[in-house]
Amino acid sequence: MLWVAVGVVALGFFIALEIAARHYGKPGPITDQAREVIFAPRSGTVLYVSMALMLVVLPWRQRFIALGAAIGIDLVFWLVRWAVDAEMMYGNGALWVTLACAVIALTRRTGRDRALLLKGVGLALLLVAGRKTGYAWLLITSKTRPMVLDQYVATADHALGNPSWVVGRIVEATGSIGAHVLDWVYIQLAVAAVVVALYQLRRVSVERRFPRHHLVRTFLVIGLLGPGIYMIYPVVGPIFAYGADGAQWAVADLWPNTPPPIGTPQPMPFDEFTPRNCMPSLHTAWATAIFLHSRKGPLALRCAGTFWLIATLGATLGFGYHYGGDIVAGVVFTLTIEAGLRAYDRGWDRQGIRLVVFGTVVFAAILTSYRYLSSEMAAHPWVFGPLIMLSMASVIFGYVRTTRRWERAAVPVHLPEQRREPQPELV
Repeated sequence: MLWVAVGVVALGFFIALEIAARHYGKPGPITDQAREVIFAPRSGTVLYVSMALMLVVLPWRQRFIALGAAIGIDLVFWLVRWAVDAEMMYGNGALWVTLACAVIALTRRTGRDRALLLKGVGLALLLVAGRKTGYAWLLITSKTRPMVLDQYVATADHALGNPSWVVGRIVEATGSIGAHVLDWVYIQLAVAAVVVALYQLRRVSVERRFPRHHLVRTFLVIGLLGPGIYMIYPVVGPIFAYGADGAQWAVADLWPNTPPPIGTPQPMPFDEFTPRNCMPSLHTAWATAIFLHSRKGPLALRCAGTFWLIATLGATLGFGYHYGGDIVAGVVFTLTIEAGLRAYDRGWDRQGIRLVVFGTVVFAAILTSYRYLSSEMAAHPWVFGPLIMLSMASVIFGYVRTTRRWERAAVPVHLPEQRREPQPELV
């Protein structure tokens, strides 16, 4: 019943976004996904990694059959598109196989096997739908939020040392190699997430159940809640508000060579097509989630999670997509969500409630200070800079301490068996 309720809510949400997108003359997430059954997908990689998540519920033989079928279907599509000179892209085969598994679950499976396969299909389709939903959300933010708050965040960023300007100059100094590496990491974030998720879900086909908590759930909740904050706090980013990419809408062409001037910030108008998707930085939020969930893996996975977090931070700042304040907010945002999900799984207790409330309060306080105290923050950087960093560090410390207590409490304590003295027999 829980999965049915989630499915109904998700369907209603997708329909609402579909209607909103069509109101602005664009296809919504449902139409966009349906057309990829036949037409060239926007991202074949996402479709294949989504299928990989579904395959965790199948035994190895069926995994190879499904993968072979997906590749075969894609080869047929490739030949047809090449013959008619259509747009070339792969991924239709992965989507066909995922949908076919849904049909097989409904018609050929029963009981627990059906439920497990439907959960795998749902997980794959949710990941794909989440990406399509993100596109629709970004369109809505650009159409409904004509004024942006970049001047407030840029002014507050003086307290943090204008990190986007500093990292932007460092990335420029590394040349094309550094830029290409960071760009690849930034674009392929979903691939890194699926690698960690596949490690966490590796025993699903054996144990016939999903683990209580895994990375995909955190990813989906971040993607669901984050765009809502974009609507409350619309920000376009340094490369648009203070760089050449903003064209006539930019304050000036300052990024990354000249830090923005300290003045009296105010809302500024911007175009109707640039997404207001900076506050908080969801790329930072997702990379932080990858880092957290890779901590229980082998050394190679832990190193990969650390690298992806550092490289993502470098890309978000170094390409001018985010301010330093966005990064701080993204970290606090993720830790609060992760704490809430873990507290829900183990049963709410005082520690879990306190951590979630504390993270929520700190997140709200950070955004409020950027909006209403940005001038004071820029005027007193040695006071407000450490305060902002300490507020983030307090949430990190609270999360680490609380989760360690939960883990210690979850480990069963094996007491040595007491030696029983022989009792005299009753005659």
